[in-house]
Amino acid sequence: MAKNEQDPAGSTQQFRAFQSQGESAPSGSNTGLIIGGAVVLLVVIVVVALLVV
Repeated sequence: MAKNEQDPAGSTQQFRAFQSQGESAPSGSNTGLIIGGAVVLLVVIVVVALLVV
Protein backbone atom coordinates (compact mmCIF):
# COMPACT_ATOMS: atom_id res chain seq x y z
CA MET A 1 0.00 0.00 0.00
CA ALA A 2 1.09 3.53 -0.65
CA LYS A 3 2.06 5.56 2.37
CA ASN A 4 1.07 8.86 0.72
CA GLU A 5 -2.69 8.67 1.06
CA GLN A 6 -4.63 11.75 0.08
CA ASP A 7 -6.89 13.22 2.70
CA PRO A 8 -10.39 13.57 1.24
CA ALA A 9 -11.23 16.18 3.87
CA GLY A 10 -8.31 18.30 2.70
CA SER A 11 -9.52 18.13 -0.88
CA THR A 12 -13.04 19.05 0.19
CA GLN A 13 -11.79 22.02 2.20
CA GLN A 14 -9.73 23.23 -0.73
CA PHE A 15 -12.74 22.90 -3.05
CA ARG A 16 -14.97 24.80 -0.63
CA ALA A 17 -12.38 27.58 -0.39
CA PHE A 18 -12.20 27.75 -4.18
CA GLN A 19 -15.98 27.79 -4.46
CA SER A 20 -16.39 30.55 -1.88
CA GLN A 21 -13.90 32.72 -3.78
CA GLY A 22 -16.05 32.50 -6.89
CA GLU A 23 -19.14 33.60 -4.99
CA SER A 24 -17.46 36.67 -3.53
CA ALA A 25 -16.97 38.21 -6.99
CA PRO A 26 -19.64 40.83 -7.63
CA SER A 27 -21.91 39.97 -10.50
CA GLY A 28 -22.08 42.88 -12.91
CA SER A 29 -25.20 44.00 -14.67
CA ASN A 30 -25.97 42.94 -18.20
CA THR A 31 -25.79 46.52 -19.51
CA GLY A 32 -22.81 45.81 -21.75
CA LEU A 33 -24.47 42.71 -23.18
CA ILE A 34 -27.68 44.60 -23.87
CA ILE A 35 -25.84 47.47 -25.57
CA GLY A 36 -23.79 45.03 -27.64
CA GLY A 37 -26.92 43.18 -28.73
CA ALA A 38 -28.61 46.44 -29.68
CA VAL A 39 -25.60 47.47 -31.78
CA VAL A 40 -25.53 44.11 -33.57
CA LEU A 41 -29.27 44.33 -34.21
CA LEU A 42 -28.91 47.86 -35.59
CA VAL A 43 -26.09 46.75 -37.93
CA VAL A 44 -28.20 43.84 -39.21
CA ILE A 45 -31.15 46.17 -39.86
CA VAL A 46 -28.95 48.62 -41.77
CA VAL A 47 -27.41 45.85 -43.89
CA VAL A 48 -30.82 44.39 -44.72
CA ALA A 49 -32.13 47.86 -45.58
CA LEU A 50 -29.20 48.47 -47.93
CA LEU A 51 -29.72 45.12 -49.66
CA VAL A 52 -33.42 45.77 -50.19
CA VAL A 53 -32.95 49.24 -51.69
